[in-house]
Amino acid sequence: MWIKGHLDPSWQEWFEDLQIAPHGPDTTALYGSLVDQAALYRVLLKIRSLGLVLLSLEADEFSSTQEEQ
Repeated sequence: MWIKGHLDPSWQEWFEDLQIAPHGPDTTALYGSLVDQAALYRVLLKIRSLGLVLLSLEADEFSSTQEEQ
C-alpha cells in the first residue's frame, strides 16, 4: 500500500503486521502480509478513519498461491 505523506514508525500498532517505510519526498509504503481479507478491511478502515490518502494497493498473487500448496 502506498499512502500520501510520511507516517511515523510509532503508528506501527495501527497497521496490523504491515511495516511502515518512508519512500520519496511525500509517500509512505505499508508492506507485509495480512492474514485474511478481514485484516485488509481493518487496515483500510484505519486509513480512512485517520484521514490518510491511499495512493495505491498491490497484491502479491505469488504469496497467496504459495500458501495454498
